[in-house]
Amino acid sequence: MEKKEIFSQVIHMEERIGTFHDELGELKEQLAMLIEENHALALENQHLRKLLDEKDTSEQGNDTTTSSPGKKSVGEGHDNLARLYHEGFHICNMHYGSLRANGDCLFCLSFLNQK
Repeated sequence: MEKKEIFSQVIHMEERIGTFHDELGELKEQLAMLIEENHALALENQHLRKLLDEKDTSEQGNDTTTSSPGKKSVGEGHDNLARLYHEGFHICNMHYGSLRANGDCLFCLSFLNQK
């Protein structure tokens, strides 16, 4: 009987380990989603702070500078792509819109450096 009890204990422990492994996998997925959301919110917060600073600066300098509303500057699309790249997204045609996980992308950088 002792061998059967040991074997049943091992089987029971294996089942519990499998359950723990599944729970750990679910927690890892939730953590990855939270990290991505946190990163996106931090970037959005940084962008909004920058916009507020620019707005404050433009309001202070508004007395000396007048610009026509609705007129877009040349290269605004390039600036938007540069902003997306600095927020952590690919802008190259190979991986456009996906998150950059391994640092800088040579294709994206070569596109940004084109004049």
